[in-house]
Amino acid sequence: MEREFARWMRQARRNLESAELDLARGYYEWACFKAQQAAELAVKALLRARGVAKGGHSVLKLIEAAERELSLQAPGEVKEVAAELDHFYTPPRCPDVYDEGNPFEYFTESMAMRALEHARRVIKWVEAWSVVGSPGLF
Repeated sequence: MEREFARWMRQARRNLESAELDLARGYYEWACFKAQQAAELAVKALLRARGVAKGGHSVLKLIEAAERELSLQAPGEVKEVAAELDHFYTPPRCPDVYDEGNPFEYFTESMAMRALEHARRVIKWVEAWSVVGSPGLF
């Protein structure tokens, strides 16, 4: 299970690195989407480390599943940032979400910076449970 956790976390961290590059280059919509993906994969890593393979893309719902299935506790702040990240799953990628224009026209640098901070917060929570908070994780 440790190897599966590490595999999913490597991809989560890579997505976060890619989001940072997108932010630096002005691709704010992609930075937001990739931040959401990084957080999603991190929570899925935690679930898979305990043998729970959950589908879906909602970071908040995955955290709630971890609370239920693994008896973990997520601070309100982590759930709040997860809920905000969930808004970045479809809108950054799909023009039909908007009546006019393209997704890149609706995303700003400050939104992308906030999304990256939120993803880092979720990843930090996952890492705390995997390293410190849960001695019997693996």
